[in-house]
Amino acid sequence: MKTYDFVSAGSIRQALSREDASYLAGGTTLVDLMKLEVMTPAHVVDINSLPLRGIHCTPQGLRIGALERMADVAVHHEVAQRWSMVSTALALSASPQLRNMASIGGNLLQRTRCDYFRDVRMPCNKRKPGSGCPAVDGDNRMHAVLGGSSACVATHASDLAVALVALDASIRLQDRHGERVIKLADFYRLPGDTPSVENQLRPGELITEVIVPACDWPQAYVKVRDRTSYEFALASAAVAVDVHRDVVRDARIAVGGVGTRPWRLQAVEKALRGRPATEASYLEAARVAVVEAKPLSGNGFKVPLVQRTIARALAGAR
Repeated sequence: MKTYDFVSAGSIRQALSREDASYLAGGTTLVDLMKLEVMTPAHVVDINSLPLRGIHCTPQGLRIGALERMADVAVHHEVAQRWSMVSTALALSASPQLRNMASIGGNLLQRTRCDYFRDVRMPCNKRKPGSGCPAVDGDNRMHAVLGGSSACVATHASDLAVALVALDASIRLQDRHGERVIKLADFYRLPGDTPSVENQLRPGELITEVIVPACDWPQAYVKVRDRTSYEFALASAAVAVDVHRDVVRDARIAVGGVGTRPWRLQAVEKALRGRPATEASYLEAARVAVVEAKPLSGNGFKVPLVQRTIARALAGAR
């Protein structure tokens, strides 16, 4: 591991004083990638003493401090009752040990699990722009069928982000110039020709809070993976569905494990409105999700898999 400067920030102002700093909360992504020398920051700032905690539930919605631990949010009684897809997505993430350490803000900023990205001996446009993407023609079973480009087909790793995008959540960002609030769906960027630019975060900027609107519709989060613990999604679906007299009035749907960012499916939501709340309707609407899918040599199975995952989540929403 390369050498770096380390400081524990005693205030937000101190934490934001350097635009070239990498921020350490739970460390479950940063430390891991520093060990692999995928990330080699010169300056690391420990932010665990900052006042960025709290889980506040109101009639208008949910506010979560960025330093709250995943495990604590997952078991929070009101979160589990009113935003069950958030609670479930967190509970199905990583391992118990990691959930006890990992922060909410850090989870939303975690890097892809693409093996080429994590191996510094391999070319990777996300890690070293212009070097190439071996996954396009290589081992791509875990990679994206939605939102990829010739430069990058790596999937986004966060389960939580999928649930939050479905719920139309926003994040509060702060740097030394002030604060701004941005929709999480707009925060993540498609890879295009610049996969190294993954989101809208500016240098020296922190996620300070997650803001989730109220949603009293039945919800579900379904994650399909190779094993039931400490594994990333092959396909996942976060849904909230409003059904009245066995007819779908509205829905919110996002999927993970298949896209280069958490993938909101507004076309599927539209296809469901006014349809009977039946498995047949769910499967028919789910076909819209993959109209623009571009499977690779090793991940064509994700196209039917994500459709079935959406239908299963819709049928199980409660």
